[in-house]
Amino acid sequence: MICSTLRRVGHVHIYLVRKASGVSKGHHQQTVGSRPAASEFAARGASGNVLELLGKSYPQDNYSNLSRKVLSRVGRNLHNQQHHPLWLIKERVKEHFYQQYVGRFGTPLFSVYDDLSPVVTTWQNFDSLLIPADHPSRKKGDNYYVNGTHMLRAHTSAHQWDLLRAGLDAFLVVGDVYRRDQIDSQHYPVFHQLEGVRLFSKHELFTGIKDGESLQLFEQSSRSAYKQETHTMEATKLLEFDLKQTLTRLVTHLFGDGLDIRWVDCYFPFTHPSFEMEINFHGEWLEVLGCGVMEQQLVNSAGAQDQIGWAFGLGLERLAMILYDIPDIRLFWSEDERFLKQFRVSDINQKVKFQPLSKYPAVINDISFWLPSENYTENDFYDLVRTIGGDLVEKVELIDKFEHPKTHKTSHCYRITYRHMERTLSQREVRRVHQAVQEAAVQLLGVEGRF
Repeated sequence: MICSTLRRVGHVHIYLVRKASGVSKGHHQQTVGSRPAASEFAARGASGNVLELLGKSYPQDNYSNLSRKVLSRVGRNLHNQQHHPLWLIKERVKEHFYQQYVGRFGTPLFSVYDDLSPVVTTWQNFDSLLIPADHPSRKKGDNYYVNGTHMLRAHTSAHQWDLLRAGLDAFLVVGDVYRRDQIDSQHYPVFHQLEGVRLFSKHELFTGIKDGESLQLFEQSSRSAYKQETHTMEATKLLEFDLKQTLTRLVTHLFGDGLDIRWVDCYFPFTHPSFEMEINFHGEWLEVLGCGVMEQQLVNSAGAQDQIGWAFGLGLERLAMILYDIPDIRLFWSEDERFLKQFRVSDINQKVKFQPLSKYPAVINDISFWLPSENYTENDFYDLVRTIGGDLVEKVELIDKFEHPKTHKTSHCYRITYRHMERTLSQREVRRVHQAVQEAAVQLLGVEGRF
């Protein structure tokens, strides 16, 4: 992995800083976007180092794999910046839930938490949600670890157990989440989720149902594709109906009437049965959220043994890109007034259609190398490119794989598309950044260059 390699060649980053930031002495800092220097890997801590993050100190160990690029996004909280498109989506969802679901005393049924720290324990992110110890979603290659016990949350579900344990039975959680992933116009290492949870007692679920007083939430039976072993079929079907009705009303509020919706069965470790909602928008079926009946084991462990519930999660960027016609996820981090001013509306429900900024020409370079014999993952390379190239990098594609017939070594060829969101890049600028990527790949990933 990158972090273990870095400890072996810790001196390398100093040289690479000069190479990448030499983009150059005669150019303004913004010439290469947001400081594309391999030195940013210095944030990947060796044992004994301490990381200061959001006012707390965390010891670093061999699990630490945070880059300065990602750390620079922590605390930005785009979903709380007034008139940002992600803020608009959040506020529209909040308003809908506040108006549609009112408690006994006329107050909103759902409470909203949009300022919880993105640093969570691995127990919160995985174990509390019944994610097995050997589940692939725990891999270092897919997550950003502060150390072996703490990480940047991979989903807002990481707060679910704590809020249930605190006695809440209806809440929304909104926040930034972090995952190592591919690089293209739809993916970014930081994005924003909105999570919803609602629990029901026997009285709440069966009120208004004929002979509801004779129905039960729980039984001991066998698990099937349609229900958990501890839930009755009647309770499961009523809960599923309420969940789908709630989410249908939500997307109708966001997208308007006459929307085609379909439900697709899927799998999540913390819900069963589980579904994804797809909508037909402009003639194309788009997946917009995941949801399901909460695993009773999770609910019980949080102290709500006499209730059952549902949960859903959606991506704010995903919704904003569809609703506002935003073509590139990097735009959400732009400070360009031409982008931001389009979302300064007097009414959060006002329709907005993004007017594209001038699209500056792309500069494309390929990079080929032989893979090391072990400890290489594609996400390591994507993370390295993102750290050095910053938001200059529009897309990275694996365009060719080759295995040498005699040595059996494997070669990868990646195509990197560089494009600045606000101006034209020069070949010289891109060449320096690309060279820094090449050298960092050799020094930090242990590959053998073919360039």
